[in-house]
Amino acid sequence: MRISVFGLGYVGCVSAACLASMGHEVIGVDVNRVKVDLVNDGKAPVVEERIGELIAEVVRTGALRATDDVREAIMDSEVSLVCVGTPSESNGSLCTTYLERVTEQIGAVLAERGGWQTVVFRSTMLPGTCLKLLVPILEKYVGGTAGVDFGVAVNPEFLREGTSVRDFFDPPKTVIGELDPASGDAVTALYEGLPGEVFRVPIPTAEAIKYADNAFHGLKIGFANELGAVCQALGVDSHQVIDVFLADRKLNISPAYLRPGFAFGGSCLPKDLRSLVHAAQRADVSVPILANVLPSNSAHLQRAVDLVERTGKRRAGLFGLSFKPGTDDLRESPLVELAERLLGKGYDLRIYDANVSLSRLLGANREYIETRLPHLAQLLADSVDEVLEHAEVCLIGTRDPAVLSALPHGESPILIDLIHLPDADARRAEPGYVGLAW
Repeated sequence: MRISVFGLGYVGCVSAACLASMGHEVIGVDVNRVKVDLVNDGKAPVVEERIGELIAEVVRTGALRATDDVREAIMDSEVSLVCVGTPSESNGSLCTTYLERVTEQIGAVLAERGGWQTVVFRSTMLPGTCLKLLVPILEKYVGGTAGVDFGVAVNPEFLREGTSVRDFFDPPKTVIGELDPASGDAVTALYEGLPGEVFRVPIPTAEAIKYADNAFHGLKIGFANELGAVCQALGVDSHQVIDVFLADRKLNISPAYLRPGFAFGGSCLPKDLRSLVHAAQRADVSVPILANVLPSNSAHLQRAVDLVERTGKRRAGLFGLSFKPGTDDLRESPLVELAERLLGKGYDLRIYDANVSLSRLLGANREYIETRLPHLAQLLADSVDEVLEHAEVCLIGTRDPAVLSALPHGESPILIDLIHLPDADARRAEPGYVGLAW
């Protein structure tokens, strides 16, 4: 394929050289004449493992050249990769100035040229940037409609500086946000033959995936460093701890717990987080990530309360109360906390949990619920139907088959989904359905 690559920084330079080595005809574009001249001389404008030899080879064979002329690049290509920078503004917001400028330039030349061109944004940008900002710019300058007169896609990169050439040829995944199937097909063809799973998704999803990856990478590094500092203060070998931690591929390094849902609770996680943070504070070790896990959890629980308040309804139903399905353990259950907050705000609440009977609660479990919900007996319903008949708004916090099969469709009662119901995707179109974080 004939490809133009806009921006010859790390991402653009590596993408251009690697695509050229795969047999594509590539023309790199940059406003910096020094970078353009370096590439045309067979030299890399960035310092990176293997990139120097790669550029020398593809320039020698004629597979890669560079220019500062946007018109020349568009006229000589059928796919354009936009790899310009999106730095932070002083307030932390995303700077889209360079993206907007190059999009205007591409659109103006496409209007002159005519014919189909696929514009692929590889720059990191927040969800909504492409469809709400860049596509309108292209449509304005081209004088046409995206997906009809030209293609648009988002193709985030997952290249680490220092190993970016290796990462290009052995990617963890390839993500293609497509406006239309033809655009997705064009991007898919660019990477034909490379390993790794290919995900063809809506454009906003592709934009968000890059942020999910980088946020989690930063979180992992911060977590490991904070834990290391606490271990050092307590006289523990942090690397031994992490080695054992990493060996657990069932719960730790796995998809476990990484699904948006309701707040966590129970007799272990909150208690142990509090103890660890307290130990760090006593040792004068600052652990802002660990110290804010419980406040973050509380804020997520509050989102459910806020959703109820926005309905304007006063009669509420709650399905589920125990910490774990199939148990009657109520200790630090987030659903108990949710019920407590709703009662505190004056809601007329009814609760159904097939496993919770006040007469069967014993020991610490009974003591806990008597402290938090002293009038639980008056709130518990004997059946799903009793709650549904009472409530104007229902919160679903259980996967009990008896509950799921009885949930109505339509506008009433309003269903607030705390667990991502099995049919959540289908229910999203219903006026009475609200997802907590989806």
